[in-house]
Amino acid sequence: MNETFARRVTGLAGIGTAAALIIEVPLYFIYSGPPPDSNVLARLLIAITALAFLIVFVTAFRELVKRVNPAYEWVGSMAFASGLVYTTVTLVSSGLEAGAVIAADHSIDPTITVSGTYILYGSIGRLLLALFLASVGYAIARTNLLPRWTSRSAYALAGLNLLFVPSLFFGNTPANFYAANGWGTTALMGAILSYWLLALGISIYRSSNRSSVAAEATPARD
Repeated sequence: MNETFARRVTGLAGIGTAAALIIEVPLYFIYSGPPPDSNVLARLLIAITALAFLIVFVTAFRELVKRVNPAYEWVGSMAFASGLVYTTVTLVSSGLEAGAVIAADHSIDPTITVSGTYILYGSIGRLLLALFLASVGYAIARTNLLPRWTSRSAYALAGLNLLFVPSLFFGNTPANFYAANGWGTTALMGAILSYWLLALGISIYRSSNRSSVAAEATPARD
């Protein structure tokens, strides 16, 4: 995998992850009470698709950092590891929710009923994302992989995620902004992440054209 191809794969995977998340998040706000099973399962299916794209993104990002500057491969590996663990935790949460909805003989709100997901979606997810975003930001800053706004926004978003880690002390009411499963802790942070990934994915993909031109302009060595 050369640098140009790595940039294109990383960019497309980031855009794919963002697109799926942007479609998913509004589905949580359609119904005021327990949503029908079709709504819950649809948003979980979209979430699973987003996470599949995210696995591709973190894998390709590690390879991209390695291609740009091998000295910082360890940072790319940290972003890969934390992103992969976050994906795994979120997939487990989605599985728990889907299983509860399928097994129930009436409509339930899994964000309340499935208590095992409170901390997985909330504090654990926020901490893992903070580590992932900080790693991505550091890798970009040290390798000059992308424009400065990408690393700075990654740091800012990492800090914002850290602010929601203590939310596990504030109950389990989804209607509350700051709670273990509150809409600020989960839905809002997911929405912000999705639009950031969209901007990052576009930036990485567009940078593949510049790297391709630079590679063509570099004289071949015997």
